[in-house]
Amino acid sequence: MSSISTDSLPYFDPAVDRRVALITGGNSGIGYYTVLQLYLHGYVVYIAGRSRSRVLKSIKELKEKANTITKDYEIQNANTNLTSPKRCLGELVYLEIDLSSLSSVIAAVDTFSNMESKLNLLINNAGAMAVPYALTRDNFEIQLQTNFVSPFLLTTKLLPLLERTADLYPSTEPPRVVYLSSIGHKFAIRFFSLNTSFNYRPNLLFTWLRYGMAKTAGIHFMKMLALRNPKILCMSVHPGFVMNTNLFTYWTRLPIIGILFWCFFQIFGYFLGVSNDEGSDAIIKCCLEPKLSLENDNGKYFVTGGIEAEPSKVASNMDYAARTWIWTVHELSERGITIPN
Repeated sequence: MSSISTDSLPYFDPAVDRRVALITGGNSGIGYYTVLQLYLHGYVVYIAGRSRSRVLKSIKELKEKANTITKDYEIQNANTNLTSPKRCLGELVYLEIDLSSLSSVIAAVDTFSNMESKLNLLINNAGAMAVPYALTRDNFEIQLQTNFVSPFLLTTKLLPLLERTADLYPSTEPPRVVYLSSIGHKFAIRFFSLNTSFNYRPNLLFTWLRYGMAKTAGIHFMKMLALRNPKILCMSVHPGFVMNTNLFTYWTRLPIIGILFWCFFQIFGYFLGVSNDEGSDAIIKCCLEPKLSLENDNGKYFVTGGIEAEPSKVASNMDYAARTWIWTVHELSERGITIPN
């Protein structure tokens, strides 16, 4: 059962007030339920992913599920003689992107910018977790690029559109950027440096340090973006221990011990985990809650249920955050990609 009443969050009619959202990895897991709620609330949602077939399959399922929910809502209103306002579904659109390729991210921005003149919500949801050490074609560690560098690039390239949206619609709530974080960011060591590769054995240990570094960098990014772009509401969200997602595929498919990991994840999830639906609640609240404001909430970190919390000391350190920004801009520049000041 959902821990947040999404019924209390605002609904929109796309024919009257067109709201546009872009989410990475919205075809499965938490992202799937995030897309479902945005679609039910009248948003035009661009689902950015690698596989066209998988995303289109999810879009079909999402439309069927949303139609059922809408019909149930209408029947309930008819049976109780309520005159609640009619709810209008949004739109679902596939956008090709591969976060392990910087050129793919740039191409996705170009495609989206040619299709839309505004952007109300950007949700950096997709990620990789606890995989073996590997370098992408752009020569970044795979978790660092997928969880941080590519979201950084995607967001900064879309900033002109986000700022334009804020300028053109000053009477509405500001555009929002939501970064899907994790309690795993606390694995980042005390002396934070993105130059540290942690390419050591055993992978079972050091993969979590790499993951923690990437997620900490993402929190740094939201804090710096909030300072540098005061027109945009930027937030990091840890949705809770969502155990039944595709993030654990690598571990459960390992020979022999894979079944042990599967059992561990099932037991851990049963006692401490939340469902994908419940995990999406915190994201939806950060996306739609009208009480959240630039003055009071920009750069903040939220946890399960959309509750404000404090990230680790390393993630909260603004000196580290500034170094993360400078490091990333420099690394992208070395690869021929310019990030405006």
